[in-house]
Amino acid sequence: MQTQINSRLEMKGNRRYIAAVLSAIFMGIGQLYNRQWLKGILFLFFYILVMLNSIPYFLESFHNLRTLGQTPMQDHSLFLMIYGIISILLFLIVLAIYLLNIRDAYQNGRLLDQGQRPRGFYTALKNLIEGGYPYIILSPGLIAITVISILPMVFSMLIAFTNYDLYHSPPKHILNWVGIQNFYRVLTMGSWSRTFRNIFSWTVIWAFLSTLTTFGLGGFIAILLNNPQIKFRKIIRTILILPWAIPGFVSILIWRGMLNTNFGVINRYLAEIFNLNNIPWLHEVFWARTAVVLVNLWLGYPYFMILITGILQSIPDELYEAATVDGANSWQKFRAITLPLLLFAITPLLIMTLAYNFNNFNIIYLLNDGGPAVFGWQGGAGGTDILISWVWKLTFEKLKYNYASAISIIIFIIISGFSIYNFRRTKSFQQEEMLK
Repeated sequence: MQTQINSRLEMKGNRRYIAAVLSAIFMGIGQLYNRQWLKGILFLFFYILVMLNSIPYFLESFHNLRTLGQTPMQDHSLFLMIYGIISILLFLIVLAIYLLNIRDAYQNGRLLDQGQRPRGFYTALKNLIEGGYPYIILSPGLIAITVISILPMVFSMLIAFTNYDLYHSPPKHILNWVGIQNFYRVLTMGSWSRTFRNIFSWTVIWAFLSTLTTFGLGGFIAILLNNPQIKFRKIIRTILILPWAIPGFVSILIWRGMLNTNFGVINRYLAEIFNLNNIPWLHEVFWARTAVVLVNLWLGYPYFMILITGILQSIPDELYEAATVDGANSWQKFRAITLPLLLFAITPLLIMTLAYNFNNFNIIYLLNDGGPAVFGWQGGAGGTDILISWVWKLTFEKLKYNYASAISIIIFIIISGFSIYNFRRTKSFQQEEMLK
Protein backbone atom coordinates (compact mmCIF):
# COMPACT_ATOMS: atom_id res chain seq x y z
CA MET A 1 0.00 0.00 0.00
CA GLN A 2 2.81 2.38 0.90
CA THR A 3 4.58 1.51 -2.35
CA GLN A 4 1.50 2.47 -4.37
CA ILE A 5 1.24 5.78 -2.49
CA ASN A 6 4.91 6.57 -3.14
CA SER A 7 4.48 5.67 -6.80
CA ARG A 8 1.52 8.00 -7.09
CA LEU A 9 3.41 10.82 -5.37
CA GLU A 10 6.37 10.29 -7.66
CA MET A 11 4.10 10.30 -10.71
CA LYS A 12 2.41 13.40 -9.38
CA GLY A 13 5.76 15.13 -9.09
CA ASN A 14 6.58 14.20 -12.68
CA ARG A 15 3.29 15.38 -14.14
CA ARG A 16 4.98 18.20 -16.01
CA TYR A 17 7.26 15.78 -17.90
CA ILE A 18 4.47 13.32 -18.63
CA ALA A 19 2.20 16.09 -19.93
CA ALA A 20 4.98 17.50 -22.14
CA VAL A 21 5.79 14.08 -23.62
CA LEU A 22 2.12 13.34 -24.29
CA SER A 23 1.67 16.69 -26.04
CA ALA A 24 4.80 16.05 -28.07
CA ILE A 25 3.40 12.70 -29.21
CA PHE A 26 -0.12 13.95 -29.90
CA MET A 27 -1.16 17.59 -29.54
CA GLY A 28 -3.74 18.21 -26.85
CA ILE A 29 -3.25 14.95 -24.95
CA GLY A 30 -1.00 16.68 -22.41
CA GLN A 31 -3.70 19.29 -21.76
CA LEU A 32 -6.32 16.57 -21.32
CA TYR A 33 -3.94 14.82 -18.91
CA ASN A 34 -3.79 18.10 -16.95
CA ARG A 35 -7.62 18.20 -16.98
CA GLN A 36 -7.73 21.24 -19.24
CA TRP A 37 -10.51 19.89 -21.40
CA LEU A 38 -11.38 22.83 -23.68
CA LYS A 39 -7.77 23.72 -24.43
CA GLY A 40 -6.92 20.07 -25.02
CA ILE A 41 -9.81 19.61 -27.44
CA LEU A 42 -8.80 22.72 -29.41
CA PHE A 43 -5.19 21.55 -29.74
CA LEU A 44 -6.48 18.08 -30.65
CA PHE A 45 -8.67 19.42 -33.44
CA PHE A 46 -5.81 21.57 -34.73
CA TYR A 47 -3.54 18.54 -34.82
CA ILE A 48 -6.05 16.36 -36.66
CA LEU A 49 -7.57 18.90 -39.06
CA VAL A 50 -4.56 21.09 -39.82
CA MET A 51 -1.25 19.54 -38.89
CA LEU A 52 -1.81 15.98 -40.12
CA ASN A 53 -3.51 17.13 -43.32
CA SER A 54 -0.73 19.62 -44.08
CA ILE A 55 2.09 17.08 -43.94
CA PRO A 56 1.63 15.88 -47.58
CA TYR A 57 1.45 19.50 -48.75
CA PHE A 58 4.65 20.41 -46.92
CA LEU A 59 6.50 17.35 -48.22
CA GLU A 60 5.48 18.06 -51.81
CA SER A 61 6.33 21.76 -51.56
CA PHE A 62 9.73 21.05 -50.00
CA HIS A 63 10.46 18.50 -52.71
CA ASN A 64 9.51 20.97 -55.46
CA LEU A 65 11.63 23.64 -53.83
CA ARG A 66 14.60 21.28 -53.83
CA THR A 67 14.17 20.15 -57.45
CA LEU A 68 12.47 23.28 -58.93
CA GLY A 69 10.42 21.00 -61.15
CA GLN A 70 11.04 18.11 -63.49
CA THR A 71 8.96 18.59 -66.65
CA PRO A 72 9.53 21.70 -68.84
CA MET A 73 6.41 23.63 -69.94
CA GLN A 74 4.53 21.90 -67.16
CA ASP A 75 6.48 22.78 -64.01
CA HIS A 76 7.25 26.47 -63.57
CA SER A 77 10.37 26.76 -61.45
CA LEU A 78 9.66 30.30 -60.26
CA PHE A 79 6.18 29.42 -59.04
CA LEU A 80 7.47 26.30 -57.33
CA MET A 81 10.10 28.42 -55.59
CA ILE A 82 7.46 30.89 -54.40
CA TYR A 83 5.20 28.11 -53.16
CA GLY A 84 8.16 26.55 -51.39
CA ILE A 85 8.99 29.80 -49.58
CA ILE A 86 5.37 30.20 -48.49
CA SER A 87 5.34 26.58 -47.33
CA ILE A 88 8.42 27.16 -45.18
CA LEU A 89 6.73 30.16 -43.57
CA LEU A 90 3.53 28.20 -42.90
CA PHE A 91 5.58 25.29 -41.57
CA LEU A 92 7.32 27.59 -39.11
CA ILE A 93 3.92 28.86 -37.90
CA VAL A 94 2.63 25.32 -37.43
CA LEU A 95 5.85 24.34 -35.68
CA ALA A 96 5.52 27.34 -33.35
CA ILE A 97 1.98 26.27 -32.40
CA TYR A 98 3.21 22.71 -31.83
CA LEU A 99 6.00 23.89 -29.53
CA LEU A 100 3.56 26.21 -27.75
CA ASN A 101 1.36 23.19 -27.10
CA ILE A 102 4.28 21.34 -25.45
CA ARG A 103 5.30 24.38 -23.41
CA ASP A 104 1.74 24.95 -22.23
CA ALA A 105 1.38 21.31 -21.12
CA TYR A 106 4.70 21.48 -19.24
CA GLN A 107 3.94 24.75 -17.44
CA ASN A 108 0.47 23.70 -16.33
CA GLY A 109 1.81 20.30 -15.28
CA ARG A 110 4.39 22.08 -13.14
CA LEU A 111 1.63 24.08 -11.45
CA LEU A 112 -0.17 20.83 -10.62
CA ASP A 113 3.10 19.38 -9.26
CA GLN A 114 3.33 22.38 -6.95
CA GLY A 115 -0.22 21.88 -5.74
CA GLN A 116 -1.59 24.89 -7.59
CA ARG A 117 -4.55 25.06 -9.90
CA PRO A 118 -3.82 25.87 -13.56
CA ARG A 119 -5.50 28.85 -15.11
CA GLY A 120 -8.71 28.15 -16.97
CA PHE A 121 -9.03 28.61 -20.70
CA TYR A 122 -10.86 31.91 -20.53
CA THR A 123 -8.52 33.27 -17.87
CA ALA A 124 -5.50 32.29 -19.96
CA LEU A 125 -7.11 33.87 -23.03
CA LYS A 126 -7.80 37.08 -21.12
CA ASN A 127 -4.23 37.24 -19.82
CA LEU A 128 -2.92 36.57 -23.33
CA ILE A 129 -4.95 39.46 -24.75
CA GLU A 130 -3.95 41.84 -21.97
CA GLY A 131 -0.28 40.86 -21.84
CA GLY A 132 0.12 40.47 -25.59
CA TYR A 133 -1.79 43.61 -26.54
CA PRO A 134 1.26 45.33 -28.11
CA TYR A 135 1.96 42.22 -30.19
CA ILE A 136 -1.67 42.00 -31.30
CA ILE A 137 -1.58 45.64 -32.44
CA LEU A 138 1.74 45.16 -34.25
CA SER A 139 0.77 41.88 -35.90
CA PRO A 140 -1.09 43.38 -38.94
CA GLY A 141 1.92 45.53 -39.79
CA LEU A 142 4.26 42.60 -39.24
CA ILE A 143 2.16 40.39 -41.53
CA ALA A 144 2.10 43.10 -44.20
CA ILE A 145 5.87 43.56 -44.01
CA THR A 146 6.35 39.80 -44.26
CA VAL A 147 4.15 39.49 -47.34
CA ILE A 148 5.22 42.69 -49.12
CA SER A 149 8.91 42.88 -48.19
CA ILE A 150 10.38 39.75 -46.64
CA LEU A 151 8.93 37.13 -48.99
CA PRO A 152 9.97 39.00 -52.19
CA MET A 153 13.38 39.64 -50.66
CA VAL A 154 13.88 35.96 -49.87
CA PHE A 155 12.71 35.03 -53.38
CA SER A 156 15.15 37.50 -54.94
CA MET A 157 17.99 36.18 -52.79
CA LEU A 158 17.29 32.59 -53.81
CA ILE A 159 17.56 33.57 -57.49
CA ALA A 160 21.26 34.21 -56.83
CA PHE A 161 21.77 30.49 -56.27
CA THR A 162 20.14 29.39 -59.54
CA ASN A 163 21.05 29.60 -63.24
CA TYR A 164 18.14 31.93 -64.08
CA ASP A 165 19.05 34.06 -67.10
CA LEU A 166 17.96 34.67 -70.68
CA TYR A 167 18.95 31.16 -71.76
CA HIS A 168 17.43 29.36 -68.77
CA SER A 169 13.99 30.93 -68.44
CA PRO A 170 10.98 28.99 -67.19
CA PRO A 171 8.64 27.45 -68.13
CA LYS A 172 10.60 26.41 -71.20
CA HIS A 173 13.53 25.44 -69.00
CA ILE A 174 13.77 24.03 -65.51
CA LEU A 175 15.99 26.06 -63.24
CA ASN A 176 18.83 24.39 -61.38
CA TRP A 177 20.47 25.22 -58.09
CA VAL A 178 24.11 26.19 -58.70
CA GLY A 179 25.20 27.09 -55.18
CA ILE A 180 27.67 29.97 -54.97
CA GLN A 181 28.73 29.62 -58.60
CA ASN A 182 27.26 33.02 -59.56
CA PHE A 183 29.15 34.77 -56.76
CA TYR A 184 32.33 33.00 -57.81
CA ARG A 185 31.95 34.10 -61.42
CA VAL A 186 31.14 37.71 -60.60
CA LEU A 187 34.04 38.03 -58.17
CA THR A 188 36.73 36.00 -59.90
CA MET A 189 35.94 35.40 -63.58
CA GLY A 190 38.02 37.60 -65.92
CA SER A 191 36.16 40.60 -67.30
CA TRP A 192 33.25 40.13 -64.89
CA SER A 193 35.49 40.45 -61.85
CA ARG A 194 37.30 43.43 -63.39
CA THR A 195 33.98 45.13 -64.06
CA PHE A 196 32.78 44.40 -60.54
CA ARG A 197 35.97 45.79 -58.95
CA ASN A 198 35.82 48.98 -61.01
CA ILE A 199 32.15 49.60 -60.30
CA PHE A 200 32.51 48.71 -56.63
CA SER A 201 35.44 51.09 -56.15
CA TRP A 202 33.56 53.90 -57.90
CA THR A 203 30.46 53.15 -55.78
CA VAL A 204 32.48 53.59 -52.58
CA ILE A 205 34.10 56.79 -53.87
CA TRP A 206 30.72 58.09 -55.03
CA ALA A 207 29.05 57.35 -51.67
CA PHE A 208 31.72 59.18 -49.68
CA LEU A 209 32.07 62.10 -52.11
CA SER A 210 28.35 62.70 -52.42
CA THR A 211 27.89 62.55 -48.64
CA LEU A 212 30.88 64.68 -47.67
CA THR A 213 30.32 67.37 -50.32
CA THR A 214 26.65 67.89 -49.44
CA PHE A 215 27.44 67.84 -45.72
CA GLY A 216 30.38 70.23 -46.15
CA LEU A 217 28.58 72.80 -48.30
CA GLY A 218 25.33 72.57 -46.32
CA GLY A 219 27.20 72.89 -43.03
CA PHE A 220 29.29 75.81 -44.26
CA ILE A 221 26.21 77.74 -45.40
CA ALA A 222 24.32 76.91 -42.19
CA ILE A 223 27.17 78.09 -39.98
CA LEU A 224 27.59 81.21 -42.09
CA LEU A 225 23.90 82.08 -41.95
CA ASN A 226 23.78 81.34 -38.22
CA ASN A 227 25.76 84.52 -37.65
CA PRO A 228 23.28 87.16 -36.38
CA GLN A 229 25.31 89.95 -38.02
CA ILE A 230 24.25 88.77 -41.51
CA LYS A 231 21.16 90.62 -42.70
CA PHE A 232 18.24 89.05 -44.61
CA ARG A 233 19.18 85.57 -43.38
CA LYS A 234 15.63 84.23 -43.72
CA ILE A 235 15.36 85.39 -47.32
CA ILE A 236 18.73 83.88 -48.20
CA ARG A 237 17.77 80.55 -46.57
CA THR A 238 14.51 80.53 -48.51
CA ILE A 239 16.33 81.05 -51.80
CA LEU A 240 18.98 78.44 -51.03
CA ILE A 241 16.39 75.80 -50.12
CA LEU A 242 14.67 76.00 -53.53
CA PRO A 243 16.72 73.14 -55.09
CA TRP A 244 15.34 70.85 -52.39
CA ALA A 245 11.77 72.04 -52.98
CA ILE A 246 11.82 71.06 -56.67
CA PRO A 247 11.22 67.33 -57.36
CA GLY A 248 14.57 65.60 -57.77
CA PHE A 249 13.85 63.90 -61.09
CA VAL A 250 12.82 67.24 -62.63
CA SER A 251 16.06 68.90 -61.53
CA ILE A 252 18.14 65.97 -62.78
CA LEU A 253 16.53 66.03 -66.23
CA ILE A 254 17.04 69.80 -66.44
CA TRP A 255 20.69 69.37 -65.51
CA ARG A 256 20.98 66.65 -68.16
CA GLY A 257 20.03 69.18 -70.81
CA MET A 258 22.20 71.91 -69.34
CA LEU A 259 25.25 69.61 -69.39
CA ASN A 260 24.82 68.68 -73.04
CA THR A 261 28.22 68.94 -74.70
CA ASN A 262 27.17 70.88 -77.79
CA PHE A 263 23.98 72.70 -76.81
CA GLY A 264 24.06 72.90 -73.01
CA VAL A 265 24.12 76.31 -71.34
CA ILE A 266 26.91 75.23 -68.97
CA ASN A 267 29.43 74.86 -71.81
CA ARG A 268 28.20 78.08 -73.43
CA TYR A 269 28.77 80.07 -70.24
CA LEU A 270 32.18 78.47 -69.71
CA ALA A 271 33.15 79.29 -73.28
CA GLU A 272 32.03 82.94 -72.99
CA ILE A 273 33.44 83.61 -69.53
CA PHE A 274 36.59 81.48 -69.40
CA ASN A 275 37.09 80.79 -73.12
CA LEU A 276 36.99 77.03 -72.50
CA ASN A 277 36.28 74.46 -75.16
CA ASN A 278 33.23 72.24 -74.87
CA ILE A 279 33.65 69.91 -71.90
CA PRO A 280 32.30 66.39 -72.57
CA TRP A 281 30.32 66.26 -69.32
CA LEU A 282 28.36 63.16 -70.26
CA HIS A 283 30.71 61.47 -72.73
CA GLU A 284 33.96 60.91 -70.84
CA VAL A 285 34.21 58.96 -67.61
CA PHE A 286 36.06 61.58 -65.56
CA TRP A 287 33.78 64.45 -66.54
CA ALA A 288 30.65 62.31 -66.23
CA ARG A 289 31.60 61.34 -62.67
CA THR A 290 32.37 64.97 -61.89
CA ALA A 291 28.96 65.93 -63.25
CA VAL A 292 27.01 63.46 -61.10
CA VAL A 293 28.86 64.62 -57.98
CA LEU A 294 28.13 68.29 -58.75
CA VAL A 295 24.47 67.67 -59.57
CA ASN A 296 24.08 65.63 -56.40
CA LEU A 297 25.69 68.51 -54.49
CA TRP A 298 23.08 70.86 -55.94
CA LEU A 299 20.28 68.52 -54.90
CA GLY A 300 21.61 67.54 -51.47
CA TYR A 301 23.15 70.54 -49.76
CA PRO A 302 19.77 72.18 -48.77
CA TYR A 303 18.90 69.12 -46.66
CA PHE A 304 22.06 69.41 -44.59
CA MET A 305 21.78 73.19 -44.48
CA ILE A 306 18.35 73.08 -42.85
CA LEU A 307 19.29 70.15 -40.62
CA ILE A 308 22.48 71.75 -39.33
CA THR A 309 20.70 75.09 -38.89
CA GLY A 310 18.26 73.45 -36.49
CA ILE A 311 21.09 71.76 -34.57
CA LEU A 312 23.06 75.00 -34.27
CA GLN A 313 20.05 76.86 -32.93
CA SER A 314 19.52 74.19 -30.28
CA ILE A 315 23.00 74.67 -28.77
CA PRO A 316 22.66 76.73 -25.54
CA ASP A 317 24.05 80.26 -25.73
CA GLU A 318 25.45 79.83 -22.23
CA LEU A 319 28.20 77.59 -23.61
CA TYR A 320 29.44 80.31 -25.95
CA GLU A 321 29.14 82.95 -23.22
CA ALA A 322 31.23 80.84 -20.88
CA ALA A 323 33.81 80.31 -23.63
CA THR A 324 33.93 84.07 -24.23
CA VAL A 325 34.58 84.67 -20.53
CA ASP A 326 37.43 82.14 -20.72
CA GLY A 327 38.95 84.12 -23.57
CA ALA A 328 38.17 81.73 -26.45
CA ASN A 329 38.14 83.12 -29.96
CA SER A 330 35.66 82.19 -32.73
CA TRP A 331 37.73 79.29 -34.05
CA GLN A 332 38.20 77.82 -30.56
CA LYS A 333 34.46 78.07 -29.91
CA PHE A 334 33.74 76.28 -33.18
CA ARG A 335 36.32 73.55 -32.58
CA ALA A 336 35.49 72.92 -28.90
CA ILE A 337 31.73 73.50 -28.83
CA THR A 338 30.01 73.71 -32.21
CA LEU A 339 31.76 70.90 -34.07
CA PRO A 340 31.58 68.20 -31.32
CA LEU A 341 27.89 68.88 -30.60
CA LEU A 342 27.12 69.02 -34.31
CA LEU A 343 28.85 65.71 -35.06
CA PHE A 344 27.25 64.11 -32.00
CA ALA A 345 23.78 64.94 -33.31
CA ILE A 346 24.33 64.41 -37.02
CA THR A 347 26.57 61.31 -37.19
CA PRO A 348 23.66 58.83 -37.37
CA LEU A 349 22.14 60.84 -40.22
CA LEU A 350 25.50 60.95 -41.99
CA ILE A 351 25.64 57.16 -41.80
CA MET A 352 22.11 56.88 -43.18
CA THR A 353 22.96 59.34 -45.96
CA LEU A 354 26.07 57.36 -46.83
CA ALA A 355 24.03 54.16 -47.06
CA TYR A 356 21.43 55.96 -49.17
CA ASN A 357 24.02 57.34 -51.57
CA PHE A 358 25.54 53.88 -51.91
CA ASN A 359 22.24 52.94 -53.58
CA ASN A 360 21.34 56.34 -55.04
CA PHE A 361 19.91 55.00 -58.28
CA ASN A 362 17.91 58.01 -59.46
CA ILE A 363 20.67 60.49 -60.19
CA ILE A 364 22.91 57.88 -61.86
CA TYR A 365 20.16 56.59 -64.11
CA LEU A 366 18.37 59.84 -64.93
CA LEU A 367 21.43 62.01 -65.54
CA ASN A 368 23.37 59.79 -67.93
CA ASP A 369 21.93 56.23 -67.81
CA GLY A 370 25.11 55.18 -66.02
CA GLY A 371 27.20 56.07 -69.07
CA PRO A 372 29.44 56.57 -70.86
CA ALA A 373 30.09 53.03 -72.06
CA VAL A 374 33.48 51.57 -71.19
CA PHE A 375 35.12 49.06 -73.51
CA GLY A 376 35.56 45.63 -71.92
CA TRP A 377 33.07 46.10 -69.11
CA GLN A 378 30.44 43.37 -68.86
CA GLY A 379 26.70 43.57 -68.36
CA GLY A 380 26.29 46.90 -70.12
CA ALA A 381 28.10 48.73 -67.30
CA GLY A 382 29.06 52.35 -67.86
CA GLY A 383 31.58 54.72 -66.34
CA THR A 384 29.17 56.28 -63.81
CA ASP A 385 27.28 53.10 -62.98
CA ILE A 386 27.19 52.15 -59.34
CA LEU A 387 26.33 48.66 -58.17
CA ILE A 388 22.59 49.22 -57.95
CA SER A 389 22.35 50.76 -61.44
CA TRP A 390 24.43 47.90 -62.79
CA VAL A 391 21.97 45.49 -61.17
CA TRP A 392 19.18 47.33 -63.03
CA LYS A 393 20.94 46.83 -66.36
CA LEU A 394 21.68 43.18 -65.65
CA THR A 395 18.03 42.60 -64.78
CA PHE A 396 16.10 44.55 -67.40
CA GLU A 397 18.57 44.88 -70.26
CA LYS A 398 20.80 41.79 -70.15
CA LEU A 399 18.27 39.49 -68.40
CA LYS A 400 20.99 38.01 -66.18
CA TYR A 401 18.79 37.65 -63.14
CA ASN A 402 21.19 35.31 -61.35
CA TYR A 403 24.13 37.72 -61.49
CA ALA A 404 21.90 40.67 -60.58
CA SER A 405 20.60 38.84 -57.53
CA ALA A 406 24.10 37.84 -56.46
CA ILE A 407 25.31 41.45 -56.68
CA SER A 408 22.22 42.60 -54.76
CA ILE A 409 23.14 40.25 -51.92
CA ILE A 410 26.67 41.64 -51.91
CA ILE A 411 25.24 45.18 -51.70
CA PHE A 412 22.98 44.13 -48.83
CA ILE A 413 25.86 42.59 -46.89
CA ILE A 414 28.05 45.66 -47.37
CA ILE A 415 25.39 48.18 -46.41
CA SER A 416 24.00 46.25 -43.45
CA GLY A 417 27.42 45.38 -42.07
CA PHE A 418 28.74 48.91 -42.43
CA SER A 419 25.61 50.45 -40.92
CA ILE A 420 25.43 48.08 -37.94
CA TYR A 421 29.12 48.57 -37.16
CA ASN A 422 28.89 52.35 -37.28
CA PHE A 423 25.62 52.59 -35.39
CA ARG A 424 27.02 50.47 -32.58
CA ARG A 425 30.03 52.74 -32.32
CA THR A 426 28.04 55.96 -32.49
CA LYS A 427 27.71 57.68 -29.13
CA SER A 428 24.28 58.98 -30.08
CA PHE A 429 22.97 55.42 -29.61
CA GLN A 430 24.72 54.75 -26.31
CA GLN A 431 23.61 55.53 -22.79
CA GLU A 432 26.14 58.28 -22.29
CA GLU A 433 25.76 61.93 -21.48
CA MET A 434 27.40 64.26 -23.95
CA LEU A 435 27.43 67.16 -21.57
CA LYS A 436 28.75 66.51 -18.07
